[in-house]
Amino acid sequence: MAVVFQNTNKHLTDRQVYLNELALAEMAEPMGFESIWSVEHHFTDYTMCPDVVQFLSYMAGRSKTLRLGSMVVVLPWHDPMRVAEEVSMLDNLSGGRMILGLGRGAGKVEFDGFRVDMGESRERFVEYGEALLQGLERGYMEYDGKFYQQPRAGIRPAPFKSFRGRTYAAAVSPESARIMAKLGVGLLIIPQKPWREVEKELTEYNKLFLEINGVPAPKPISAGWTFVDASAERAREMALQYIGGYYRTVLDHYQFAGEHIKNTKGYEYYAKMNDKLAVYGDQKAIEFFADLQVYGTPEQVYDKIMKIHDQTANKAYVGVFGYAGMPHEEAVRNVTMFAREVMPQLKKFKVVEDVDCSAALPDLRFAQAAE
Repeated sequence: MAVVFQNTNKHLTDRQVYLNELALAEMAEPMGFESIWSVEHHFTDYTMCPDVVQFLSYMAGRSKTLRLGSMVVVLPWHDPMRVAEEVSMLDNLSGGRMILGLGRGAGKVEFDGFRVDMGESRERFVEYGEALLQGLERGYMEYDGKFYQQPRAGIRPAPFKSFRGRTYAAAVSPESARIMAKLGVGLLIIPQKPWREVEKELTEYNKLFLEINGVPAPKPISAGWTFVDASAERAREMALQYIGGYYRTVLDHYQFAGEHIKNTKGYEYYAKMNDKLAVYGDQKAIEFFADLQVYGTPEQVYDKIMKIHDQTANKAYVGVFGYAGMPHEEAVRNVTMFAREVMPQLKKFKVVEDVDCSAALPDLRFAQAAE
């Protein structure tokens, strides 16, 4: 389950949005969800979670068993040393419950706000990702790259479990999927393009991952905007209103139709999306996005989630249940119906591979003693 802290149309104060989303998040464990997630964004009402690790730390203290997923930490906006410390601290606080999700970002307003050249994001992501993932395994950070130089420094508190098998990255473009294979991380699928393209890119990623790493790629995690209702007609109507409304906020936030996308290095795939928007228009794009997501009666929602599994072999599904100004009462009803009528059927399905939050690290004392 994910909460996203949107304040679409500013009908509520930011404080009330937080109260509502925290109330949803605290329903997760009692209702049987296995993990809680949120996303990192800045400066606008698109989503108002500027520090996803801080939110997850709060949820660690409010829960006993929930795994804690970042969807995602956007590495080019951070000092990797600080990310390593924050991630290791959360994992120590929670007893090893974190699922680490990483991304490189695509919002011009955010890159501008942090004074980072968006055209450098892919190279920065690779360097920062290498430094972070190596550091979490070794217990210290040390890196000498084009954009990132870090003299050797210990991570405190020291990581006590490996993040291999529980690190994922969002990859929209085929180029990003190749980068994730080289980094040795799993894929976090955010549906926004035809499933046949997703299947093709997953096949290429799986092949490349095996060639580079010598072991099969971890199964992906798939997220989806979710709406469940007893009436198929109402579910469709509300999906177009709210899931479609969410995609309108995506278009506004990322400015996919803006000229900057065409001229920014590393965002060539997004430029193709820009061209499609110009041909089909916003409304067609909104309807297309809504139909990629999961809505309908409990039976239809179950079938759609299982179809996603058939297409991707995903090991987990992360549902977003409140978005785009949906009234809080509707979001509560939505997640409650999902938990009562869909989730029990999903839990009967045995995934071949789980998110591994148990792998122990080798003894780090010798590496730390060299500091």
